[in-house]
Amino acid sequence: MSAMAMIVKRWAGATVALALPPRCPGCATPVEEDHRFCADCWSGLRLIGPPWCAGCNRPFAHDRGPDARCAACIAAPPRHAGVRAAVGYGPVARALALRLKYGGRIGIAATMATRMTAVVPAGIDLLVPVPLHRWRLWTRGYNQAALIAAALAARIDVPHDPMTLVRRRATPALRDLGPRERARTVAGAFAVTETARVADRTIGLVDDVYTSGATSEACTRTLLAAGARSVVVLCWARVLPDTDV
Repeated sequence: MSAMAMIVKRWAGATVALALPPRCPGCATPVEEDHRFCADCWSGLRLIGPPWCAGCNRPFAHDRGPDARCAACIAAPPRHAGVRAAVGYGPVARALALRLKYGGRIGIAATMATRMTAVVPAGIDLLVPVPLHRWRLWTRGYNQAALIAAALAARIDVPHDPMTLVRRRATPALRDLGPRERARTVAGAFAVTETARVADRTIGLVDDVYTSGATSEACTRTLLAAGARSVVVLCWARVLPDTDV
């Protein structure tokens, strides 16, 4: 690129930034850079990190040791190899999830992915989004989990495949169902289209929000049955025990 072309490009970028300044994804307040939060929204996010459960990465109030597990993981060890979420589910995290899923704000997927990079463990071979049924995909026009997976793949240099895992039958919303009903609703709903893509690989299963774990559990079961070595759930936010949904 010539020096003059670079000057024109920089001038054009500065002009656009002046006319359309970056805005906080939580409240639309102007901020310094894309995907940055204003002070109020940033303080409203609960970042998740150690100390946490060795089984599901649920945060602990104090350090219990590297191998400590929460009561839920002791009672029923999960099939997945952990749930790595950028933030706890709360008003700001919820607002972003709703704007991405129902508001058509697809750029928020990149905001989520930017924050998720810090919690992705080493050794992930392939990113696979939780799939939508084709009817819901046609209605919405996109799969928010696939958008997050694509943005995350670009940031951590790991391939992603939105076609490997499919939802072969439509399922109702799980919001108002109990744990057993949720598990029963999604049982057998997923399938792997090409087992060679996941065989002996560590899969990062990508979603926007981890709620009860029923959907992730069903996807994990399917991926492991297809030959995956292990499955780590990667998400923007997770519902914690003290969270109102």
